Amino acid sequence: MARLVLTDASPLIGLARVEGLPWLGALFGVVWMPPEVRREVLPLRGLPDEEAIRAAEAAGWLKQTDPAPDGLVLPDLDEGEAACIRSALSSAGPCLLLMDERAGRAIAREYGLVVAGTAAVIGMAKRRGLIASAGDVFKRLQGSDFRISAQVIETVLRRVGE
Repeated sequence: MARLVLTDASPLIGLARVEGLPWLGALFGVVWMPPEVRREVLPLRGLPDEEAIRAAEAAGWLKQTDPAPDGLVLPDLDEGEAACIRSALSSAGPCLLLMDERAGRAIAREYGLVVAGTAAVIGMAKRRGLIASAGDVFKRLQGSDFRISAQVIETVLRRVGE
């Protein structure tokens, strides 16, 4: 199991939309987000996702990391993705990155990092008995403006026996 779990913004936003943020705490204990990700998910505009993310922080299992070390330039990524990768590369020990964006995932894998996305977290929640139906969660998620490909959803549903 990963010693450190780092999250980008997208998994936090997606899981907030289906009341799934507590699954992260149940699955991983503590989940860390770089300051760049925190600024992205908590822009202080009163968005519905902000309340759920603040509640996760208040619960103590979603925490902010120290700023990622400078040095590695990742110009094709947004600040949050780049900070997650830099933080993971500077950590001592196994790390899991929660990230959905294709470019960020590809670059993280090029550096040998382990990556999982929102869909994988939903699958893990189903396997651990945290949810009754991954399919129902995916339907709710698709009802928001959050995008996950049908192929990814089908793969996760097949893996969890739905």
